[in-house]
Amino acid sequence: MAIEAKDANVQDSYSSSTHVIEVQKISKSFYIYMVLGEEVLTEKKLWFTRKKPSELVALSEIDLNVDHGEFVALLGPSGCGKSTLLRILAGFETPSSGSARFKGELINGADPQRSMVFQSERAVFPWLSVEDNIGMGPKLQGVDGPRRKKVVADTISLVELSGFEKTYPKTLSGGMIQRVAVARAIVNNPELLLMDEPFGALDAQTRNTLQDHLVRIWKSISQTIIFVTHDIEEAVYLANRVVIFTPRPGKIKEVVDIKMKHPRDRMSPEFNEIRTYCSKLIKEN
Repeated sequence: MAIEAKDANVQDSYSSSTHVIEVQKISKSFYIYMVLGEEVLTEKKLWFTRKKPSELVALSEIDLNVDHGEFVALLGPSGCGKSTLLRILAGFETPSSGSARFKGELINGADPQRSMVFQSERAVFPWLSVEDNIGMGPKLQGVDGPRRKKVVADTISLVELSGFEKTYPKTLSGGMIQRVAVARAIVNNPELLLMDEPFGALDAQTRNTLQDHLVRIWKSISQTIIFVTHDIEEAVYLANRVVIFTPRPGKIKEVVDIKMKHPRDRMSPEFNEIRTYCSKLIKEN
């Protein structure tokens, strides 16, 4: 059988020294205030108001380990805390309780070794060409001109955008913009690539094409990827582990191992068996 379910409370069997990510008992809450008739969502209590806030619990008691080279999909309904967990792993937010470690060290702020890919409308700088968008990271890291030119050219070739180096985002398709976004994220060779529904705004055909591109890139550079999606088929097509969340407050209901080799056939009985199983878990929430 191509799938193997794990109880959410059972830790993975990898040695802790090999984990890229170690999440232990993470919970995350937000405060909701009414300010001038508008809802304000904040991580901390506001000092300028005595009104008692309501509390929104986004994540509850999350345990998860991710090993080097894995492709892990976080799957669940909208609002279940998947993106919140991703932002904690990126260092953009801090947990209310529990801990998140990257290669054994507590995550405390952003790190070039943990790179984030957002949805298309936030993915690139519209005023920069393709090569300048991709070259921004190496430039900020102090990579010298000749070396920067080479790594940018190699990355453009990897994402199959050769010939578009001088092109600006406004003339690119949505799929090409997302390839630029992926290139920007991988050009500095980070250990961990965090992807927040990067293909969610694209049409089905473009999304399927980019999924194939992503699998090819992942296999060619042996990177670790954590990918947020609410699309069951996308999760099953891409990942070797699918982490299924409950509705808010988000908890890990089950982790499903997928043994199918890439490239995967969406129409095969094996693929449909796994998709149906994950769908059943989501509907049971």
